[in-house]
Amino acid sequence: MSEPSSPPSATLPSPAPAAPAAGDDRAALRQRLLQARSAWAETPHFAPAQQQVQAQLMRALEKLEPHCLGVYWPLAGEFNPRDAALQAKALWGCRLALPFARKSPREMQFLAWDGEAPSRQDECGILTAQGEPIVPDVVLVPCVGFTDEGFRLGYGGGYFDRYLAAHPEVTAVGLGWALGRLTEAELKPQAHDQPLVGVITEGDS
Repeated sequence: MSEPSSPPSATLPSPAPAAPAAGDDRAALRQRLLQARSAWAETPHFAPAQQQVQAQLMRALEKLEPHCLGVYWPLAGEFNPRDAALQAKALWGCRLALPFARKSPREMQFLAWDGEAPSRQDECGILTAQGEPIVPDVVLVPCVGFTDEGFRLGYGGGYFDRYLAAHPEVTAVGLGWALGRLTEAELKPQAHDQPLVGVITEGDS
């Protein structure tokens, strides 16, 4: 929630949703939201929305005062948290970390990050850090969809849910776009879903 600098120019990979199980109602919902997000990201509304989310995020981080902030390297159409992370590091001296996902066993950890553009990929092909394993006290979580109750629709891999279930002490803040807002009836939260403390969008004031 602060005034951001321009997002870094970087080639962002396209999101690759996990293959759904038979009868998974979330697959169609995820596909619909990703298509809508992709189209919306090409409009003039995208850049101002990035600025609005960043301002809201910085206000939230000022209250949370993280010692170590876990962020993510954005996929195409996602909010880019890098500027906010660098501002947090400069303002409060917090450490930064990026997730590293493994496919087998399917798990995720955070690695210390210096804030520079990474050159290493995790096993899902997403850019990550090269530092030592670290457990952030605040984690920023990208949302394809979300409910006002803090339940999240991601890409179907379950990495963040597994991580948050294993680290209940972590404060998890979702980041998404207003077009991803869902009702609980639409999302149908499941037993393994880990609720976030809240989700920041460009529609917040």
